[in-house]
Amino acid sequence: MNAIQKHILSVGLVLAGFAVGATSIVAVTEAYTHDKIIENERQTLLSAINALVDSSEYNNDILTDVITLPKTQQLATKEETTVYRARHDGAPVAAVFTSIAPNGYSGSIKLLVGVYHDGTLAGVRVINHKETPGLGDKINENKTNWILKFKGLSLTNPADSQWAVKKDGGEFDQFTGATITPRAVVTAVKKSLQFFEQNRDELFKETK
Repeated sequence: MNAIQKHILSVGLVLAGFAVGATSIVAVTEAYTHDKIIENERQTLLSAINALVDSSEYNNDILTDVITLPKTQQLATKEETTVYRARHDGAPVAAVFTSIAPNGYSGSIKLLVGVYHDGTLAGVRVINHKETPGLGDKINENKTNWILKFKGLSLTNPADSQWAVKKDGGEFDQFTGATITPRAVVTAVKKSLQFFEQNRDELFKETK
């Protein structure tokens, strides 16, 4: 092997070493980032749940004590969704699940609904919508406190006939220039409570 060949071989080995090192760094970084992303998503979900059911109210691992619902007409879901069950010392406390208001002004409005075992609302949050900024987007908690007023309500509080916006003879405020959006949310929340009442035992059934 002459000097030129030795030099080429030496350069090739160095480049190969760099390639292996770079690949290892990328692999380690990807693994770390992947775990970090999963943990961030977990914490985001847990924060959303705890905004409805405070962590002091349960002592189980709510993110693993779950059941999966098929697409459900009453909740207007078109795919499988997860129900998170809060328990305290094994006793059921609340269920948190997704519900859809399909008839918002600009399309579907995705809700996260928490219901205590006795049928009262732990709370409601909007997690996705396309409503008009300045009008329909007042359903967001960072815009107004409208959505927060569902906490503590049930199918009997208010009475059945009052589960509507004021324009329709009900108890709930509508927004100036935007009645369709709150009407859709009120209807979806009421249907969520009806679904919970009809399926309470199944929702809290222990899974093996």
